[in-house]
Order: sequence, then structure tokens, then C-alpha cells
Amino acid sequence: MEYLLFICTDPAAPTYVPEEDNIQEWVAEMEGRGVTRAGNRLRPVADATTVTVRDGELIVSDGPFAETKEWIAGFDLIDCSDLDEAIEIASKHPMARFGKIEIRPIWPFGTE
Repeated sequence: MEYLLFICTDPAAPTYVPEEDNIQEWVAEMEGRGVTRAGNRLRPVADATTVTVRDGELIVSDGPFAETKEWIAGFDLIDCSDLDEAIEIASKHPMARFGKIEIRPIWPFGTE
């Protein structure tokens, strides 16, 4: 089953320590396990653009769709056997210490 990991910041989390961010080790382990499908960082919320269409009118606004102190900093698409494995994988991600990881199952079109 495929899961999308939203890599989120968390202002209440411990301070980010670059020396403890072993993202290259995490990526290498997940690639070695064959669970990685895609992943990358996202530009800061200041670079976000939100698109909405209401009553046929296009509305384009700067910034994210929600006002929050937390924001999505990146993503990883993984393919694993079940939610337990997805949780184990997310728990090893460096941002689990410095932020939050939201795990969301992929819901393919044509399935219920």
C-alpha cells in the first residue's frame, strides 16, 4: 500500500540541530528497503500560491491555504505492507524529532 508522509514543522518541537538530521542515512535505508517512491523538500510558505475557483471566478492568492504556525516542509511517498510499517518508517525520519510526520494512505481513483 502506498502512503504519503507529510513532513511538517512544529514550533513546539525541540530546536532543529543540523548535526542530528541524518536525512541522507534515512533516504539510503529506505531506498535499500525498496519502499521509497518519491520525496523532496518544499519551498517555504512564503513561496506558496493558492488557487480557488468560486462561481466560475479564478482566485489566486499568495501563501498557503491555511493560516498556521506549522507548515508542510516536504513529502515522501512510500510503498509498504501496512500502516504499522509506515509508522515504523516515519518514526525513523529525522523530522519526527524536529517536527511532525503525518501519514496519509493513497486513495487511488476507482476504489472505494
